[in-house]
Amino acid sequence: MPQTVQEILDDKPPRGTRLHAVSPASPVREAVALMVREDIGSVVVLEGEELAGLVTLREIVKGLESLGGRLLESPVREVMNAKPAIVRPEDSADSLRTTMTDNHVSHVPVVQGGALVGIISFHDIARSAIKDVAFENKLLKQYIKNWPAS
Repeated sequence: MPQTVQEILDDKPPRGTRLHAVSPASPVREAVALMVREDIGSVVVLEGEELAGLVTLREIVKGLESLGGRLLESPVREVMNAKPAIVRPEDSADSLRTTMTDNHVSHVPVVQGGALVGIISFHDIARSAIKDVAFENKLLKQYIKNWPAS
């Protein structure tokens, strides 16, 4: 059975399940400090409980080019991706990979019923793929070991 986004979320280490967020009015320096402190590559932007956008290293670099020295004191809303690609927990891992590849993004918010339930990073996808390959290798080795004699 194909793997789902929810299964990838469930497989994240406990440290990776916390959502780190800022508000659109927060200064960019706050988002950068959070990313550095938590050793993460993205921060969700929440307006109350609603997803307002996403800030990744890509948005920070674009903001540096467009805002220069004003970047760190500028509000997050000036640099965030206000319409990030999103996925649902029931979506397949294949569709998630396609979404990330087609949109050239490293992080994708997971939304269910309008509520943010998690975020998937490229790192999460890679960890999942490695785990899948290791499992398939184990099955193949067992199959070959038990190959019937002719």
